[in-house]
Amino acid sequence: MKSENAIKYLKSISDKDRAEHLQRYFKTRKGEYGYKDKFLGITVPVLRKQAKIYRGMPLSEILRLLRNEFHEVRLFSLLLLVDLFATSNEIMKEKISNLYLKNTRYINNWDLVDLSSRYILGQWLFDKNRSILYKLAGSKSLWERRISVISTFYFISKKDFNDSLKIAHLLLYDKEDLIHKAVGWMLREIGNRDIKTEEVFLKKHYKKMPRTMLRYAIEKFPEARRKAYLMGKM
Repeated sequence: MKSENAIKYLKSISDKDRAEHLQRYFKTRKGEYGYKDKFLGITVPVLRKQAKIYRGMPLSEILRLLRNEFHEVRLFSLLLLVDLFATSNEIMKEKISNLYLKNTRYINNWDLVDLSSRYILGQWLFDKNRSILYKLAGSKSLWERRISVISTFYFISKKDFNDSLKIAHLLLYDKEDLIHKAVGWMLREIGNRDIKTEEVFLKKHYKKMPRTMLRYAIEKFPEARRKAYLMGKM
């Protein structure tokens, strides 16, 4: 399977009106986080369906897709990588993980991160040294910082919260709203599995953490408890 065939097909099903909407939705104007990104106007369900058709594409061809200028082509490549990772042996999983880390500059929007990092990097690092996540958490790149925290979603799913909480602390004063949302989301996921662990962290930090982060973290709390946190009365 060749990458150019996939690109040709994806371009053939592009939707100009939807692409214009996505340009706005993913903040592509100057000064915004998605500046200069280009869209074809293809939905995620359609990309998932095509990923099944192109399953088995060689890693070298997937890499060409990942480096494409169009957002949906990059997302398509990441869906292929996630699928390939899930069906690979340890040697191939290591190759995929290394490729992922070497090409983070192309994983450059929140959906690209969220639909790939936990399934590749998070799963790969679960039983390994996780120091790379702390390096990413200290990166100047918004997307690498988001990768660092969203990758820990896999750990959370296994009820392993330690690194998620440590990275949440490192990112507590991050200036980017997309990091506030990501950290708050992971804290909420921890709470879904162990509310006491989440609240130990919150009670220590909730008065200092960004409002968006707090709102995401307490989204599913009972109303009275949520209001108490927002009013600083816990």
